[in-house]
Amino acid sequence: MKVIINIDGGSRGNPGPGASAYVIKNMAGKILSQEGYFMPHCTNNQAEYTALRLALIKSAELGASELEIISDSLLLVKQYLGEYKIKNADLAARMAEIRELARPFTIQIRHVLRSLNKEPDALANKAMDMKQSVGFNPIENLTPFVPFTQNKPANNIVNGVEVKPVQRNTGKKQKQVEQPSLFD
Repeated sequence: MKVIINIDGGSRGNPGPGASAYVIKNMAGKILSQEGYFMPHCTNNQAEYTALRLALIKSAELGASELEIISDSLLLVKQYLGEYKIKNADLAARMAEIRELARPFTIQIRHVLRSLNKEPDALANKAMDMKQSVGFNPIENLTPFVPFTQNKPANNIVNGVEVKPVQRNTGKKQKQVEQPSLFD
């Protein structure tokens, strides 16, 4: 089954509260699924990438095989097509997951002007306004994306020595040391 997917993402504050959105239609233009996915803290690019990720997950749930994806993010489209390098580690990790999710599909992706991508934009704004996800026939089982920075163990080496959080005993009163008076 071939579907047409419009995606969009945005952030108020960049970074700040944001949302990702997708609208999936059949070839006759009937909406099969749409979702505005609220993100409490993200960048514009993270929201755009998340919109593509969510659209791929929902397309698999719907049983689609051929996807025509439309985005107003030129950066996302060019990076997906490999025409632009992805220098940000978090976005590179997101793109790696997107490419894995995209494997079963035949995909065409293209850029359009923002004025031609109003449906997912409206959904993303609705989710941001309500501070919660909204949708029709949304994703049933969604596992959260684990950002690249959370995949790495903490680097607790400073000056060649491992450091640990300091635990202080605050339950006991410490001896007060009296300062001698300068005038006695």
